[in-house]
Amino acid sequence: MTMNKKVPFFYYFGKFILGPIFKFYYNPKVIGKELIPEKGKILIAGNHKHLYDQFLTVISTKRGIHYMAKKEYFDSPKTRWFMRLTGCISVDRKNKDELAKNLAMEVLNDEGAVGIFPEGTRNKTKDFLLPFKYGTVSMAKKTDSYIIPFGITGDYVFRSKNLTIRYGKPFKVTNMDLDSANELLYKTVEKLMKTNLK
Repeated sequence: MTMNKKVPFFYYFGKFILGPIFKFYYNPKVIGKELIPEKGKILIAGNHKHLYDQFLTVISTKRGIHYMAKKEYFDSPKTRWFMRLTGCISVDRKNKDELAKNLAMEVLNDEGAVGIFPEGTRNKTKDFLLPFKYGTVSMAKKTDSYIIPFGITGDYVFRSKNLTIRYGKPFKVTNMDLDSANELLYKTVEKLMKTNLK
């Protein structure tokens, strides 16, 4: 199985139609979007608190982002069409999904952008940040890609006064071991979140 590495037309069409509505309704503050490279292989990675988190990254850059999304969205007729038409990559979270990882690396090796939540699931706990899985740093290391970290805080409510996404400086983990790389990513995202709350 191969990946259609081009972001589908529907992704940009949906962004054009829904982007302004999303920005007006939730009134998000986007900080540091100029740090997202306009080209080259990148993994956009950060915390996951809400179903709409990926839309905050989508409105932050003109680049198309292939988001890694749980397999259940692809299994449901209600959401399958949307996932496919926006170029998402199905991930089986119950098993070590090497296929999903390989498809994402295909995108990266073609100078594309992949979106991922290292926590692996939405944080519905009282913990500030869940432990990070190793997929992000593993793919970044194998493909020599930049990681673009982000931290999201605030509430998804009408005309929110605190919904914020903050990006950090791009960095590579190519010459690091996975434990050190994962710790660096975790601490960077944690710091971005805490900076939002100051």
